[in-house]
Amino acid sequence: MQTQIQQTQVHQTQTQQTQLATLTGRDRAILRAVAAGGGELLCGVEPDLLLDGRCCCDQTAVHRLARSGLIAPVGVGAVGQRVPARLTDEGTAQLAA
Repeated sequence: MQTQIQQTQVHQTQTQQTQLATLTGRDRAILRAVAAGGGELLCGVEPDLLLDGRCCCDQTAVHRLARSGLIAPVGVGAVGQRVPARLTDEGTAQLAA
């Protein structure tokens, strides 16, 4: 019998897989922008994305992409600190698909 924690982990994994399977055009545009460089993540509970110093217009999509493991900070930063953004290997693969 699965514990509550195991059930939650399974649900989160299924949710992430569904999100990866349903990338929108905007999601792909954000991934392309991060891949091109000039992206920064503002460290926090859920990172916000800045592109060329300006806030990305769809932070909800950014949070979803970060939770799904498609974009990540280059390094660790303090809350409120800007850190360069990068595509993860999975993000690169999704963009190429």
